[in-house]
Amino acid sequence: MRADLRGRLTVTLCRDLPEFTGLAGEWDALHRRCPTATPFQSHAWLHSWWLSYGTPGRLRVVLARRNGRLIGAAPLMLAHRPMPLLVPMGGAISDYFDILVDGEDPHGAVTALERGLHRAATHTVLDLREVRPGSSAHLLADAWSGARSSLTDSTCLELPAEPIDLLIGRMPGPRAQRARAKLRKIDKMGIECHEVPVHRVAVAIGNLLRLHELQWTGRGVNAEHLRSRFSAHLVRSTRRMVRDGEAALKEFVLDGQVVAADLTLRSSQLTGGYLYGADPGLRQRVDVSSMLMRELAREAAGPARGTLSLLRGSEQYKGHWAPVPVPNQRLLLARSSLEPVLRMREAQVAARDRAARSVKARFPSARDWRGVLRELPSAGRAWVGWS
Repeated sequence: MRADLRGRLTVTLCRDLPEFTGLAGEWDALHRRCPTATPFQSHAWLHSWWLSYGTPGRLRVVLARRNGRLIGAAPLMLAHRPMPLLVPMGGAISDYFDILVDGEDPHGAVTALERGLHRAATHTVLDLREVRPGSSAHLLADAWSGARSSLTDSTCLELPAEPIDLLIGRMPGPRAQRARAKLRKIDKMGIECHEVPVHRVAVAIGNLLRLHELQWTGRGVNAEHLRSRFSAHLVRSTRRMVRDGEAALKEFVLDGQVVAADLTLRSSQLTGGYLYGADPGLRQRVDVSSMLMRELAREAAGPARGTLSLLRGSEQYKGHWAPVPVPNQRLLLARSSLEPVLRMREAQVAARDRAARSVKARFPSARDWRGVLRELPSAGRAWVGWS
C-alpha cells in the first residue's frame, strides 16, 4: 500500500522510554521502508542500547507522521558535555548513524524532521557522528536552514555483496590461489558452521565474548567488549534481530567444541560483520578470517543486500580482501543564532582529531587508541594537543 502524500504532516518529540518501547512495530516498518537504513537504526538495536547505556531524562527522538503513519524518525539523546548537544543514540558501539526516512515520502519526512529538530535544538548543537555517504541524514543537512558543518569521521571498509568465489576472483592470481587453498584446508579439517536459533542466543553470545577476549589477550582488547552492559545489550538486541531476520549468529564447531563465533548484522541494503571471537589455538591451524569471510559473504549475497561492510577498524586481515575505504562524515547542525557555538564545537572536534592522530602515531600498536587517549593523564593529553 502506497503512502498518501496529501495528508497533513505532524512532528512530535519522544522523551519517554515507555513511549519509545511502544514504537517497536511502526519503527520496524519504517526501518524496512527506509532505503538507507543500516542495522544500527533498528528498534531492537536502539532500544536495547538505551537500556544498557541511556541516561534517564535525556531521550530525544523526533518523530514525523503523515495521517498518523510514521514516515520519519531521528533517534537522538541529550548530552551536556562538553556543551549542550543532541547526539545519536547508539553511541560508540554503533558503526553508523542515520535518520529514518520513508522511501515513499522522503521529502515530507525530511521537511517534518528538519522542522522538529529546529524546535528540539533551541539551545543545542546537533552533533551527528558516523554518517555514511548517501545516508538520509545528508538530506537533512541539505535541507537545514541554519548553520552547518561537515567533518570527516571514521573510515569503514566495504566490499560488494558477492559470494566468496567472486570476492576471491577480485584478488591477484597468487593471492587468490592461497585464499582457495585456505578454504580447502578448513573444509578438510571438518569445521562445521551452525546458525544459532533464538532460544540459544544468550549462551552463544557468552561463547562469542569469551572467545573474543581470548583472541585479544595481550593485544589491546576493546575494554567495552568485556563489560556486562555490553553483553546484556548484545543478548537483548540479537534475540530480536535474529527473530526478525536482522542478524545471524553463527558458531563454528570442531570435534564437538565451539572454536569460533561470529555476529553479523543486516538491513535491506547492508550486511556488516560486527563482532567475532576465535580460539587462539584455531588461529594457529587455519586462517580464521577466510572462514568468517565465507560466511559473511554468504549472508550478504542474498537478494538486494547491496553492500558487504567490514565496518570500522583497519585490522590487517581486512586488507587481504581489497576492500574500499569509505569515510563516514560528522555533521554539525544548529540554529543560525547558535552558529558561534557550532564553530566552537567544530574547533573542539578538530583539536580532538589532532590529539587522536598524535596518539596513533605514538602508540601505533594500540588497537583501541581512543581508550589510550582517555586513559592518558592530563599532562599526556596536553602533550598530544588536547584542548
